[in-house]
Amino acid sequence: MRLTQMTPYNSELFDPPAPLAAVEVRGSDRESALITISMLIDSGADVTLVPKSCVDNLGITVVADQTYELMGFDGSRSFAPVVWVEMIFLKRIFRGRFLIIDQEWGILGRDVLNHLPIVLDGPKLSWGEAPR
Repeated sequence: MRLTQMTPYNSELFDPPAPLAAVEVRGSDRESALITISMLIDSGADVTLVPKSCVDNLGITVVADQTYELMGFDGSRSFAPVVWVEMIFLKRIFRGRFLIIDQEWGILGRDVLNHLPIVLDGPKLSWGEAPR
């Protein structure tokens, strides 16, 4: 199997290093500017979470009266608001409802990752898209 160019894991934000992707995001109306954000590739996450700073910078309106309960790996619970956005990752467009997280980077969960052939090469601390 021949892979596309591999991207090194991020060792500045994560110890041990982790796969961090550059993802373009804009409002679902397609009228707002595209901004690039960092998102952790997390196959253990059910859903994708967009950083609150991204939503604020784009001026995207949060869906009123709608939140989802999240449970962390440690059993902690929190509630996340919802936003409609368009994301571009590996030249593919994902439109829909995503949750908001109040941290520096977002999280790409299985709701997005299950549509892509991604290889995580742990020994080489890199990730990339596998050919279809």
